[in-house]
Amino acid sequence: MYRPVRLVLLLHNHQPVGNFDSVFEEAFQKSYRPFLEVFQQFSPLKISLHISGPLLEWLEQHHSEYLESLARLVAEGRVEIIGGAFYEPILAMIPSHDRVGQIVEYREHLRERFRTEVRGMWVAERVWEQSFTKDLADAGVRYTVLDDFHFKSAGLNDDQLFGPYVTEDEGRLLAVFPGSERLRYTIPFADPQVTIEYLREVGQKHRHAVAVLGDDGEKFGSWPDTFRHVYEDRWLERFFETLLQNSDWLEVTTLGEAFEAVPPLGKIYLPDCSYREMTEWILPIEKQQELEDLAHEFENDARWPRLRRFMRGGFWRNFRVKYPESNEMYSRMLGLSFRLQRELACETTREQANYLEQARRELYRAQCNCGYWHGAFGGIYLPHLRNAIYHHLIAAEEYLDAATRPREPWIEDVVDDFNFDARLEVRLANDKLAAYFAPMQGGHLYELDIRSIRHNLLATLTRRPEAYHRKVLAGARSQGDHVASIHDRIVFKQEGLDRAVRYDGYPRKALVDLFFAEETSATDVESGQATDLGDFALGAYEAKLQRKPQRVRLLLSREGDVAGIPIRLTKAISLNAGSSVLEIAYLIEHLPPDFRFQFSVEMNFAGMPPGLSDRYFLGSEQERLGDLGQRLSIEDAHELTLVDEWLGLEAALRFSRPTGFWSFPVQSVNGSEAGFELVPQSIAVQPHWLVVPDRDGRWMVSFAVAINTTRAEQRCENGALVASK
Repeated sequence: MYRPVRLVLLLHNHQPVGNFDSVFEEAFQKSYRPFLEVFQQFSPLKISLHISGPLLEWLEQHHSEYLESLARLVAEGRVEIIGGAFYEPILAMIPSHDRVGQIVEYREHLRERFRTEVRGMWVAERVWEQSFTKDLADAGVRYTVLDDFHFKSAGLNDDQLFGPYVTEDEGRLLAVFPGSERLRYTIPFADPQVTIEYLREVGQKHRHAVAVLGDDGEKFGSWPDTFRHVYEDRWLERFFETLLQNSDWLEVTTLGEAFEAVPPLGKIYLPDCSYREMTEWILPIEKQQELEDLAHEFENDARWPRLRRFMRGGFWRNFRVKYPESNEMYSRMLGLSFRLQRELACETTREQANYLEQARRELYRAQCNCGYWHGAFGGIYLPHLRNAIYHHLIAAEEYLDAATRPREPWIEDVVDDFNFDARLEVRLANDKLAAYFAPMQGGHLYELDIRSIRHNLLATLTRRPEAYHRKVLAGARSQGDHVASIHDRIVFKQEGLDRAVRYDGYPRKALVDLFFAEETSATDVESGQATDLGDFALGAYEAKLQRKPQRVRLLLSREGDVAGIPIRLTKAISLNAGSSVLEIAYLIEHLPPDFRFQFSVEMNFAGMPPGLSDRYFLGSEQERLGDLGQRLSIEDAHELTLVDEWLGLEAALRFSRPTGFWSFPVQSVNGSEAGFELVPQSIAVQPHWLVVPDRDGRWMVSFAVAINTTRAEQRCENGALVASK
C-alpha cells in the first residue's frame, strides 16, 4: 500500500520589462493560453501559478479574457495565485526597502485582481540570501519555494527533501519548500510514466511526502520544440490523465494547501545560492569550463553523485563583476533608489508626491532582473532589455527632477563614486543630457542619457569570452530529433558563427583614445588586428572641473607613451545649460617633429540597430551613406550623422578639421534558449587623423556631438513618447 504523496505544480510565467510585444504574444499563444485550456478540462487537479508583474500588465492590456478565465479557476479553488516582487527583480540586486515595497505592492494588486489572499511568493531565479527571510516575512509572505540544490548545499540528503522547512532571520519565520531538480528535467521532457514511477518511489519511502515542481511555464510550449511535444503530441493531456489515474495515492495540490496540511520537517538556514545551473553560469569562464570538464570526466564514475553534492558554484552578485555593464545599471538604479528614499522622507506637496510615486513605479520597472545577467538565456546580451532598463531609470530621474527642480534650464557637475569601484567618476548634466565619465579608465564617456527620449546612447556591451564559445568554435551541432531541455540543446541559428567570435581589449564606450600605425586600415581595426601603440585606452587620466553659472567643463589629461615616445594628451568636454551638444577638444603635446601615427577617438552608439532602412548614416552634404550596418571608410569629411527614425534621434559629429571615419557594427556571438546567434551591440564610429605636429610639437582638433530629437518630440502627446511603430 503506497503512502499518500502530494504533488505541487508551481508554474512561473514571466516576460521581462522591455521585451517585444511579439514575444509576449507568441508566449501567450504557445504556452499560457493552451496550458490553461488543457488544464481546465482536468478537474479536480490543482496548480499554483505565479505571473510576473510585467506579464500581468501586458495581459491586462491585451488578453483580459485569459485573466477572467484564470479568476474563475481561482474562485473554484483549482488555481492558487503566488505573489512575488512586482517587476521580478533579483532580490540580491535591490535594497531592502524596495524588496518590501515591490512585494507588498504586488500582493495588493493581485488581491484586487483575483479577489484572493496571496500568502506565497516566487523568488526570482531562486537567488537566495538568508537575510531575505526578514524582508519576506515583513512583507507578509508565509511560504516560498527554493531549489533542492539550496538544501543540499546546506547539507541535506535527497531523502530529506520532501516537505517544507522553517527558516528564520531576526526572529522572523518563513516556510521554504524544496523544488525538485529531477522534476524540472522530467516535466515535460520525459514520458509521464517516468515522473509517476519516481513519485511512487518517493511515496514508498516517505510518509506524507510533498514533491514540488517549481519551474518556468514557458517550458510548456514556448521553449524550442515544446509546443509540438506538449500540445500537438498531447504530452500535457497524457500527463494530467496519468495524474488522475493515480489519484488513489497521489494528490495534486497547491503550495498553500501543502503548507497548511504538512508540518515543517525541521528548521534550516540556507546558504547564499540559486539553482545549480545559475551557480555555474556566474563562475569566471576558466572555472566554468573546468567544472564542465570535470563533470564530463567523472559522469560515469560511481563516486560522482556523492562528490557532486559537495560542489558549489559562484555567488550571484558577482555577475556585476563578470559584466561591468550590469554594475553600471545596478549602481545607477541604486543611486536613484536612495535619492527617492530621501525625497520621500521630506514634506511634499500633492503634485510632488504624485511625481515621486511615478518615479517609484519607473524605478521598480528598471529593477526587472533579466537584463542584469546571462546564462542559458540572452539576458544582458539583449540590447532591448538593457535599453528598457535605462529607459525606466531615466524616466525615474525625470520624475524626481520634476519633483525637486525648477522648470528652467540648469547645469551641474558632480564628482562621486557612481559605480562603486572605489574610484571617482564625473557627471556633467543639464536639463537635456546626462554624461558620465570614468577618469581612471581611459577617461571614457561611459553613459550618455538623452532625457527627451529616455535613451542611454552608451548602453553598449563589450565582447568577452563565454564558456559556450568553445562549442561555437568547435562547430558543434545538435544531434537527434528528441525534445531536449534548453540546458542541453546546441543549435546554430546562423552560419559562420565560429568566424564571428571576437573579443574587445577595452570597453566599447566613447572617447576611447587609440593610436595606430600610419598604414592601419578600417579592416584592421574592425577585425582587431590593429595594434594600439599607446597606453591611453585604459590609462588613468587626471580630472579637473571648470565652472561658470551656465557652463561646465571637464579637463582630462594624461602623460603616457605612444610606441615608446612620451606624449601628453588632454581632452576637454563642455556642456551648457539647456544644450543638447557636447563640445569636445583634444590637444596632444610633446610630439617629435618626424613622428607619424594615426590618432583615433572611438565612439560607440547603442540602441540604434544596423540593417534597417530607417536607421542610416548621413554625410557632410546630408547624403545617405547606407544603413547603420554599413562599413564606412571615408576620408576628408567634416561631419557624420547617425539617424534613427524610430527613436526620433539624430546624433551628429561635427569636426574642426578634415577627418577620416571608420565605422562598423559591433556584434557578439551569444547563446540563448533558442540557440547561438549574432547580436548587434553597438555601432562603432572612429574618427581618425594622421597626426602631423606643429612647430611646437602640438596637434589639436575639436568636435561636437550634437543630439537632435525633434522627430521624437513631434510624436509626443501630453509629455509621453508615442512610438511610430
